Amino acid sequence: MTGSATARRPVRWQVTPVHLMLALTFTTGVVDAVGYLRLDRVFAGNMTGNVVILGMAAVAGTELPVLGPAVALLSFLAGAAAAGRVLRTAAPGWSRPHTGLLGGAGLLLAATAPGVAAIGTGATATRAVLAASLALAMGVQAATARHLAVKDVTTVVVTSTLTGLAADSRLGAGRRQGTKRRVAAVALLVVGAVAGAALCQVHAEIAVAVAAAVVLVVSGVGHASVRSAADSTTRTAGVSPTRNRPEGPS
Repeated sequence: MTGSATARRPVRWQVTPVHLMLALTFTTGVVDAVGYLRLDRVFAGNMTGNVVILGMAAVAGTELPVLGPAVALLSFLAGAAAAGRVLRTAAPGWSRPHTGLLGGAGLLLAATAPGVAAIGTGATATRAVLAASLALAMGVQAATARHLAVKDVTTVVVTSTLTGLAADSRLGAGRRQGTKRRVAAVALLVVGAVAGAALCQVHAEIAVAVAAAVVLVVSGVGHASVRSAADSTTRTAGVSPTRNRPEGPS
């Protein structure tokens, strides 16, 4: 009877840092779609793309953008440096600095969304400013994710993830370690890019607003999960060690 009751007991789904980082990977796909399609082929999260574009632009006749990718690269580095500074003394695992940084990144994305709607994306300078704002937020996100150190989920690039997926696959080393996580990271980046491209067909600001909402939710859920774990630990530690001790003579 007990075994049957246990078998029917519903399994509680618990949010983990892996789930939160995968959600942030989705936002990178959305934001990079906006940058590439609406801000003159600029990547806000994938800096490898910007570096390659700048390298090719150095050759005369390529007619590739320079200002946008350069500004995005510098802004991303600034965001990552700022986050690294904030987290330099932070303990491993999610803490208030992580919540604050991701919350700030989400608010920055949210502030950029109406800017896209109000200012438009026609002028080169305007596109560069918007790209800088998006890249700054992505730099903060990437550095925060790096500090949380969820294996195979950097939230901004998947080259190393694809390398690990192929190298450890059945055709490679045959270890198949972390396959589900790696596949999920790649899939969510693709899904994010699809969603971002589709939303850009309507209004690019909607895509940025969706990315902002996801980052803010991740920040809130991460903070709530830590507080829940802390409360549980406190309740456990609060059990009196004399609770079950037999009473002495009165």
